[in-house]
Amino acid sequence: MRSTYWVSMLAATVALSGCGTSFMSLPAQPVADQATMPDAKVALYLKSQAHPAVVKVIGRVEHSVRIARNTDDSATACRRAFAEGLQKLRVNAQDRNANAVVNIRTSFHANDPEMATDFACGVSPSAASLKVAGDLVVIGAR
Repeated sequence: MRSTYWVSMLAATVALSGCGTSFMSLPAQPVADQATMPDAKVALYLKSQAHPAVVKVIGRVEHSVRIARNTDDSATACRRAFAEGLQKLRVNAQDRNANAVVNIRTSFHANDPEMATDFACGVSPSAASLKVAGDLVVIGAR
């Protein structure tokens, strides 16, 4: 009886050991470049990017993003989550009559990206998630 219990516990431990979430820090620019088209009504500027002078500050917004991983690898799932977060910021900006989102930052729990040009993401076997935040502003001519 005891051996059956211990074998069952060992099997459960092994099965659940791969279910943890890991932190990733990936380059933000490729995703941000795809998200910002030249004719976009809302410009996106990461925290390290220079931008035109701010005419009016509307406010700060923050979103938590979680997407199902499907069959994507970890990096692809994180990029999709980041792109979705940028789209949420863009929609907020349009709704509040801003033409830009500046100082865009990401994090996953208490983890920030390793470099100023990266974004943070948490990834598990089933999902990718992150928190994205930025300042909604009206900027001068681009």
